[in-house]
Amino acid sequence: MLSWRKMVTTEDFATTASTNTPDYSDYYSYDYEDELCNKTNVIQFGANLTPVIFTIVVILSLFGNILVIVILARYENLKSLTNAFIFNLAVSDLFFTTGLPFWAYYDMYGWTLGDLMCKLVNFIFCVGFYSSGILLILMTAHRYAAVMYPLSGVVSITGCYSVLTCVAVWVVSLLVASPAFIFAEVQNPNLCVYVDSYWSLWGIYQQNILFIVSSCVFVTCYSRIICRLLRPTAQRRKNKTLKLIFMLMAVFFVGWAPYNVVIFLQSMRFWAKPPADSKTVAANCGSSEQLDYAFYISRLVAFMHCCLNPVFYVFVGVKFRSHLKKMLKGYSDSSSRRSRQSRHTITSITSGEEFSM
Repeated sequence: MLSWRKMVTTEDFATTASTNTPDYSDYYSYDYEDELCNKTNVIQFGANLTPVIFTIVVILSLFGNILVIVILARYENLKSLTNAFIFNLAVSDLFFTTGLPFWAYYDMYGWTLGDLMCKLVNFIFCVGFYSSGILLILMTAHRYAAVMYPLSGVVSITGCYSVLTCVAVWVVSLLVASPAFIFAEVQNPNLCVYVDSYWSLWGIYQQNILFIVSSCVFVTCYSRIICRLLRPTAQRRKNKTLKLIFMLMAVFFVGWAPYNVVIFLQSMRFWAKPPADSKTVAANCGSSEQLDYAFYISRLVAFMHCCLNPVFYVFVGVKFRSHLKKMLKGYSDSSSRRSRQSRHTITSITSGEEFSM
């Protein structure tokens, strides 16, 4: 999320490699390696691809998540825990989505929006990122309880307990995301980054931990749900439910596993390395470049989750599809009435009669 990128040209690489000899008494750092490597092609790749994909994701996310919020507000009881989770997940995805245009701009032009915006955009983006992950964990656990222990009090939580649960999610997300606001800053020439490598590592490993916890909850809960559904006494719609579960699992791991592996490998650059000369560092540039390409691609795939969540967690349900049809039908009927009234008005005017709306 906070960018690693550095604007380095071929001339910079040649000059650095030939004139700047490292001090062998020190360890070379991630920044020094990045200065030796020519990142021009990688940066151009991100600048060309990211805006196109993120534009599509933003449009779909805004449409899907706002639609979810409208349907819930019009047709559902927001005091129930299930609906509260879905509502807050949509809000969380909208927070996450607001950061994507800024990252697309960043990849194209670097950070030119000032220090405060650097802190604010990162903070809002991280709040959406972590709240979405926490909510998906809780929704999975709640679904597990509903299938395995349908008479449990956890399944039927409503009212203030539902509100308190969601408030707790947002409080935790705000606290976890706070380092992004405190320690992010603009550094020359146009980078929005953490103040030092410690907080960069902190941000990466937080994401890795969230992914590991989410994976454990997903695998544990959904595997046990699958075992329950495979019993002969299971409901008739078990095949459809099983397909949905496998789809959820596939989308989650295909989307998030490569991204978390890549950022973990990138975190190795922030650790101190043994003494090496410029030739040794330059030899690592090939693998470094491949990893940077992988970062751009895996990030694009992972960040699509904000527009996929409404599809997999809301509109696959019969009830929500029914609400959507009802809303569209109501909109269609309203448009038809306005059209008929418009035609009536025109007819009345042309026939010399008065017509009162």
